[in-house]
Amino acid sequence: MGGNLFYRQRKEEWMKPFIGCGTALVTPFRSGDASLDKETLRKLIDRQIEGGVDFLVPCGTTGESPTLNHKEHELVIEIVIEQSRGRVPIVAGTGSNSTREALDLTRHAKDTGADGCLVVAPYYNKPTESGLLDYFTAVADVGLPVIIYNIPGRTGVNIAPQTMAKLACHPNIVGIKEATGSLEQMTQDIVLCGNQVTYLSGDDSLTLPLMSVGGHGVISVVSNLIPSEVATLVHSALDGNWKQARDMHLHMFPLCRAMFIETNPIPIKSAMAMMGLLEPVWRSPMTPPTKATLIAIEEVIRKAGLSY
Repeated sequence: MGGNLFYRQRKEEWMKPFIGCGTALVTPFRSGDASLDKETLRKLIDRQIEGGVDFLVPCGTTGESPTLNHKEHELVIEIVIEQSRGRVPIVAGTGSNSTREALDLTRHAKDTGADGCLVVAPYYNKPTESGLLDYFTAVADVGLPVIIYNIPGRTGVNIAPQTMAKLACHPNIVGIKEATGSLEQMTQDIVLCGNQVTYLSGDDSLTLPLMSVGGHGVISVVSNLIPSEVATLVHSALDGNWKQARDMHLHMFPLCRAMFIETNPIPIKSAMAMMGLLEPVWRSPMTPPTKATLIAIEEVIRKAGLSY
C-alpha cells in the first residue's frame, strides 16, 4: 500500500510540468546543404520561452525528426536543454518504429537532462495491442516521464482508448498527446484513464474543444509562430476564463487551419520564414510549398495582424 501511495504521489508531481502550452519545435536548417542551423535554433528557443510557453518539445514530427540522423537528433535535444537553462521543462521526442532505437534515444534524453519524453506509436510496423503495450512499457521503464503520442494519420496505427487505459496505469506514463482529430476518442481517453495522466491536444484547432471536456493543454505547431497567443488561450481555459479562450480560439482558427493545408511542417516553416525567423529550408522528402499555399499563408498572416 505504501509503495502504491509513493508512486501515485510521484506521478502527480511528474504530471505537473506538462500542463499548459508546449511547442513542438521546428528544426531550422541552413540553405545550401540543409545542415542544422544551431544559432537560429537557439534564437527560436529564447523566443518561445520569452513568449510564455510552458514547455518545449524538440525532435517531434514538426521537428522533422525522421530526417535527422542519430547524432543530429541527440545534438538538437542537447542544444534545447542547454539553451533553455532550466527556464522551462524539455520533453524530448524519442519515439521510433524500433523499440531498441526508442530505448537508446530515451536513455540519451534522460542522461542529458530532459524532463520527459514524447513517444510516438511505432510507425509503419502497425503493431497489435500487445506490441504497443510492450513498446511503451519498455520505454517507460527507462525511468523518464513519458507522454504517449497518438497520431494514426502518420503512424498507421491507432492507440485505442482501452489500450491507453492500460498504459496509463504505468507509474512513469504521465500524459497523452492525442492527434487523432477525434474529440470523441479524446473524450473516451479521459473517461477511461481518469486523473492518471494529462491530456494534450495534438491539433491546434482542437485545443479548446479538448480542454472543455477536461484536457490540460496542447503540444502546438502554431505556437512556433505565435507563442504568447497560444499560451494565453491555454491559460485562459485553465483559469476558467472561457470567453477569452473562445475569442482567441476563433481569432486563431484560420491560422491554425492554414498551418495544415500541406503536410506539417511545410506551412509553419513557410510562415516563420515570411516573418524572418528562419530560412525556408526543409529536408527531403519534405519540399517547399506550392505557390498557391504561399499565397494562402500570406493572406492568413495578414488577416491575423502579424507583421513580416
